[in-house]
Amino acid sequence: MRFTDVILAAIGEIRANELRSFFTLLGIIVSVTFLVAVVAIIQGMNAYVTENLAGALIGQNSFQVRRSPLQVGLFDDEEYRRIQKRPRITEDDAKAVIEAVPDAVAISLQSGWPTPMADVAWSDRTLGDVAVFGVTAPYQVVQDYSFASGRPLSDLDVRERRPVAVVGADVAEKLFEKTNPVGREIRIHGSHFTVIGVVARKGRVLGQSFDGFALLPLTTFESLYGRRKTTTVSVKMASADDVAGGMALADGAMRMAHRLRPGQESDYTIETADALVAFWRNLTRILFAVIPAMVAIGIVVGGIVIMNIMLMSVSERTREIGVRKALGATRRDIRRQFLAEAIVLATAGGLMGVAAGWGLATLIAFASPLPARISTWSVSLALALGAGVGVIFGVYPASRAARLDPIAALRAE
Repeated sequence: MRFTDVILAAIGEIRANELRSFFTLLGIIVSVTFLVAVVAIIQGMNAYVTENLAGALIGQNSFQVRRSPLQVGLFDDEEYRRIQKRPRITEDDAKAVIEAVPDAVAISLQSGWPTPMADVAWSDRTLGDVAVFGVTAPYQVVQDYSFASGRPLSDLDVRERRPVAVVGADVAEKLFEKTNPVGREIRIHGSHFTVIGVVARKGRVLGQSFDGFALLPLTTFESLYGRRKTTTVSVKMASADDVAGGMALADGAMRMAHRLRPGQESDYTIETADALVAFWRNLTRILFAVIPAMVAIGIVVGGIVIMNIMLMSVSERTREIGVRKALGATRRDIRRQFLAEAIVLATAGGLMGVAAGWGLATLIAFASPLPARISTWSVSLALALGAGVGVIFGVYPASRAARLDPIAALRAE
């Protein structure tokens, strides 16, 4: 028989028993669906964290000089005590970095932890849980803010401790609704501030809005809330290639500013958002180590079901096999026919699993903040698994069919 005839015969046999074929493939369909959907979500999260979360927290092509390092999770007691002994990052440190990194696009100083959350009031309306930051003017450049209306904070606002504020899109929409906030007076922590600008929407990252904030001049902020336990210097470079060089220059300037001797441990941290990205990638590596084991269990179970069904099919079609052999079919023809049926059956399960996984990933991305990106390698792996299961678990039933004695097969009822 020609190859196309073998495949068409296999498809015809599967279509003749559609319901049985579907339940036979259920294990493979579920396993492949899980594989494609989970990998799509993990891949999407990896890209999302790299492209959005890092940039949203620190800014694109930027690094920070901090008292405490960026870390996901808690510090242990010893590390926390060591960090508490470090000096605060000050305006003098920012000036030292500015002098050391003349090629920087912008260098800012901003308030750090603990970030106050305040009620922001206008007229008879109040919006709660708004993050309030004290910043110097270049912070808005570091964060790549664009303005929907009004103007950004200026150096003069910082120098003269002006009672002005820039608000995020969420604050503008929820507090003022259809009213233009620029020029309106709001109340924060019992003090009055004039809104001078509204930052264009930055969006959400993993369901967390980056638009619910108010920016105050750093000097005004410290008059209102006092100095924070941490203050951060943020440096934005022209391109990603310039970041490493800028970090080296900033490190040298900070060591001189803090009078650190050669070999003495730094009492500050200079870093990008790589710590957050590295944490997430380590987490996904663990997930990728667990997923194959879970998928393998489902695939093996599905393969065993296919083998049992194929053995049952051999028993049901014993007379058919006898007739084919009597008409001249060789063992190879019979073996190839039943093996093709197993492969087509398993591959069909893989295709249905890919389609279901694709749909599930899309649904999750639509209904939740979790992004999803279908990767070519996961689809290819799913289809290869389907075909592989058909080969591995179809060999025995096909060989058993090929070994049937034609005389005994013809006598079968």
